[in-house]
Amino acid sequence: MKIGVYICHCGINIAATVDVERVRAFAMTLPHVEVARHYQYMCSDPGQDLIKNDIKALGLDRIVVAACSPRMHEPTYRNAIRSAGLNPYFFEMANIREQCSWVHQDRDEATRKAMELVASAVARVSLHEPLEEKEAPVTPSVLIIGAGIAGIQASLDIASSGFEVYLVEKAPSIGGHLTQISRTFPNLEETSEILRSRIETLKQYPSLHVLTLCEVTGVEGFVGNFKVKLRKYPRFVDPLKCNRCAECEKVCPVEIPNEWNMGLDRRKAIYLPSPYAFPLSYLIDPEHCLYLRKGECTRCREVCPEGAVQFEEVGMEIDIPIGTIIVATGYDPFDPKKKPELGYGLYPNVLTALEFERLLSPEGPTKGRLLIDGKEPERIFFIQCVGSRDKTVNNEYCSRVCCMFTAKQAFLAKELLPEARITICYIDVRAFGKGYEQFYEQVQKKGILYRKGVPSEIIQRNGKLLIRADDELLGEPYEEEADLVVLATGLTQRADSDGLRSLLKLSQGPDRFYLEAHPKLRPLDTATDGIFLAGTCQGPKDIQDTLSQAHGAASRATVPLFAGKVKIEPITAHVDELVCAGCGLCEQICEYRALRLDPYRKVMSVNEALCKGCGACNATCPSSAISLRHFKTEQIIAQIRELS
Repeated sequence: MKIGVYICHCGINIAATVDVERVRAFAMTLPHVEVARHYQYMCSDPGQDLIKNDIKALGLDRIVVAACSPRMHEPTYRNAIRSAGLNPYFFEMANIREQCSWVHQDRDEATRKAMELVASAVARVSLHEPLEEKEAPVTPSVLIIGAGIAGIQASLDIASSGFEVYLVEKAPSIGGHLTQISRTFPNLEETSEILRSRIETLKQYPSLHVLTLCEVTGVEGFVGNFKVKLRKYPRFVDPLKCNRCAECEKVCPVEIPNEWNMGLDRRKAIYLPSPYAFPLSYLIDPEHCLYLRKGECTRCREVCPEGAVQFEEVGMEIDIPIGTIIVATGYDPFDPKKKPELGYGLYPNVLTALEFERLLSPEGPTKGRLLIDGKEPERIFFIQCVGSRDKTVNNEYCSRVCCMFTAKQAFLAKELLPEARITICYIDVRAFGKGYEQFYEQVQKKGILYRKGVPSEIIQRNGKLLIRADDELLGEPYEEEADLVVLATGLTQRADSDGLRSLLKLSQGPDRFYLEAHPKLRPLDTATDGIFLAGTCQGPKDIQDTLSQAHGAASRATVPLFAGKVKIEPITAHVDELVCAGCGLCEQICEYRALRLDPYRKVMSVNEALCKGCGACNATCPSSAISLRHFKTEQIIAQIRELS
């Protein structure tokens, strides 16, 4: 056995705290170590070449790299030694950055700890066994969950590649929040054009199936071979027959707040979701329809000239085989009622940014006129970072879009009301995108006032809103009256995200958005192979970045489909059938449904395609019948022994 040890400086991240030369010299004294080297950046091409050349020249058969977290570059080094002809699982990584140099200030102490970690890695790698990746065929279809702009763009990219696509949307129509926004920033383009062009393109692909009023209820299988259950809810109106004559809407006696216009006007129980709806058809709201609730009213069916109303329609269950999955479920706007000091829900002229967006829209409740209580406001305040960068509501992140959509809305409001006094209260202005800084300057030149410092309180006095705040640049408090206050509410994870997270075994970050597999190396992947993220379900982003991520996710999702096969990670559980007692405890604990008890032989079996090597079954088994490849008990004990 010949082991090579390589210590990374990581610039000064490691070398500033750890004496890498002492660690190298120590490594040379360890059993079976043939060579030990240190280099500035082991993950760089020259660093990898050091390893490859030594494998070929010195006949190394085990490799240890002491560097950063295995989560960062373990795949990089495995690929490097594979290309040199060595089994990629004859590799071990010692974390001397996050677990050593970054947590110690004493150089001697950090160096001693680094030595122990290297010795531990060498002891373990000497017991590694060769593992071989297996292959499985791939179903050439993709499921996209969520039909906002991210889901739409990803579906178009995949359909254009010739694969079957199922675009699933829980709402009655596709488009998501984009249908509620009138113009984009910084170029003030009409979003209706963005949507219409893509919807027209959707219709051109017979392999692209748009399923609205549909949700995912079950997911089984593994990458390339998922089995997905869908629940399709009834529309009660046949989209092929409906000609949108609106006769049904005229006679419907029920009126409820219109969610598309953020409750600023009302709609009927039979309604058209929006002018951009796809499918462009009326539907019936079963929660408010008098016939579906009480059997009392059939006026819409009586007046429909096409006979499109179908009260007897029922939902259906759909099972589809899927190769890969893209999650593009979008976001929820922050609920400003969690900030009661700002008066939302208490004063009618305190609005959210999305409500104000509907007032600015030509299809909105006021047809694009900016009216509050029937009058044009003379003083408008915009308040930024409502629900973002705020520890009191557990949202410490920046929502990224608020600065610019506030600037856009203030600009449009000034266009409509040139004489109005418009003020934007801010913490910082983050104009990070292409053309954003120029647009920010353009807004300031329009005569819109920026005041640093967000208000502490909004109250009502003499029929006017009174804003109380500190001007942080002047260093003094102020009070100012306003006719309208607009809250730039941040982006949050959807309230119903937990159900899908549980179905797909997705991870969640501290900000509650779905977590990518790796922020640098796998920003579109999830911890579950074959499932990818696109858009704001992964974190706040603007339309441009959302579309970029959608293109990327579509590309990642089609890689296995083009290949026609997928590799399966060999780090899986293994059952010793002679020892297994058939108790079934491991099956109950397995999050990935990879374990099944044979009903006849009464022993456990492992589906290696489903197993993720988490080790939960190994820890649970009372008879020690389950071992984990690459993490066997003797390997772990050897590692611990060097640290004790």
